[in-house]
Amino acid sequence: MNQYVTGTMIKRLREDKRMTQQLLAEKIGVSDKAISKWETGKGYPDISLIEPLAEALGVSIIELFSGEDVVNTNKSFNMQRMKLHVCPVCGNIIQSTGEAVVSCCGIVLPALEAEPEDDVHHLHFEKVEDEYYVTIRHEMSKTHYISFIIALKDDGSEIRKLYPEGNAEARFKISRTKCFWYYCNKHGLFRASVR
Repeated sequence: MNQYVTGTMIKRLREDKRMTQQLLAEKIGVSDKAISKWETGKGYPDISLIEPLAEALGVSIIELFSGEDVVNTNKSFNMQRMKLHVCPVCGNIIQSTGEAVVSCCGIVLPALEAEPEDDVHHLHFEKVEDEYYVTIRHEMSKTHYISFIIALKDDGSEIRKLYPEGNAEARFKISRTKCFWYYCNKHGLFRASVR
């Protein structure tokens, strides 16, 4: 985001709601001249007005700041469309079942794209009774490690958090597992299909 809140976003959302500048101004307690200044980029709303402005426009505060509407088209909850967001500050792992604006530690987090595994990030799994025993031959130092492994299933997911100086291994129930996702703190998200 290049600006605090974009005037074009305010104008578009206001017009989508079929509101006049006067009506929006009345809803949030400012003048219609203030709305006009915001929409033309000649001024910005005071921080105390952000929450009422977002509410009046029918969007979240994060959407208002990002300048983008977020519409989740994954209404049937297809697990293959699940998105992961990882906070680089605290390490939180946030799952969404489609498009979302996700924020943690004051940062808007992009959805990660799972890349095909490579020679350095190669997952090995074997069946042990009713589980997959999953291992990744990867450095597990304090500065470079696999942070988590997820077994993506057609009806949900199982996640195992890993820690530096531990082993990059985990066990998952075989039932309904379609693929694995795993996250390297330096190189991002990788995927491996159940073969």
